[in-house]
Amino acid sequence: MTIDPRSVVYVAGHRGLVGSAVRRRLEAAGFSRLIGATSAELDLRDRDATFAFLAEHRPDVVIDAAARVGGILANRDHPTEFLSDNLRIQVNLMDAALAVRTPRLLFLGSSCIYPKYADQPIRESSLLTGELEPTNDAYAIAKIAGIMQVQAVRRQYGLPWISAMPTNLYGPNDNFDPASSHVLPALIRRFHEAASTDAAEVVLWGTGTPRREFLHVDDLADACLHLLEHYDEPEPINVGVGTDVTIRELAELVARTIGYTGTISTDPSKPDGTPRKLLDVSRLSALGWKPGIDLADGVASTYAWYRGQLGGAE
Repeated sequence: MTIDPRSVVYVAGHRGLVGSAVRRRLEAAGFSRLIGATSAELDLRDRDATFAFLAEHRPDVVIDAAARVGGILANRDHPTEFLSDNLRIQVNLMDAALAVRTPRLLFLGSSCIYPKYADQPIRESSLLTGELEPTNDAYAIAKIAGIMQVQAVRRQYGLPWISAMPTNLYGPNDNFDPASSHVLPALIRRFHEAASTDAAEVVLWGTGTPRREFLHVDDLADACLHLLEHYDEPEPINVGVGTDVTIRELAELVARTIGYTGTISTDPSKPDGTPRKLLDVSRLSALGWKPGIDLADGVASTYAWYRGQLGGAE
């Protein structure tokens, strides 16, 4: 199905890492009726306000990129907020979209929905077949509930809503806060600061051996538009690159990109998280989509963006 560029498209979370990339991609494709609201303008945890917003704008397409997100430390320390906030955001948004019968909705989840010890690469059919990674199980349960809501709406109301599960994301507008960031932006910040202060050593959390897959957020945004036009199934669909690296290899890439020449060591007393998390992207590939930004280029452009945000201050 082709999405008419004149469609009213609501990108929830349009200022975040994912939402801002999706908005850029839609603008590049000629979409001229994009709507959005900052969290100050619309708190999606507020059910009445969310219903009123959707009733006013009546979008043809909703892309749910709004979520409370964070890295392993934030997920470990604030599971209550990660569960409660995300459940309220997506339930309110989908209930409001259903009330106005939004024709097309894309719910974005996360690869953390899959069992900690799922067979690699992880197929979509692995969902609900084993225990979750304890450090982010609250967030994962919320996202699994979102998938179930999409499937329930399809089954009960026949609306062609879909859900996609991206792998680890990075890129412009990422969160570089040391207390709540994901691994790649955290490494960019730490190695930048280490290089700026001539620090002799950077210590990685855990053993450095877990393997992770990284997708540039601009590639995800391109995949979102592709899925809206080419995918209509109840099952979630994985979005990734199909290859992974160890955390140690990632750290070494970031260090080379930044020009840090000190020692990289590990702290095995800190948690590793899931040993490996590589998505099987064969279903997405069969739809004719593939990523276009390799990891080295993506890290370099993301670091350039980060430097730009610092305003040249060292």
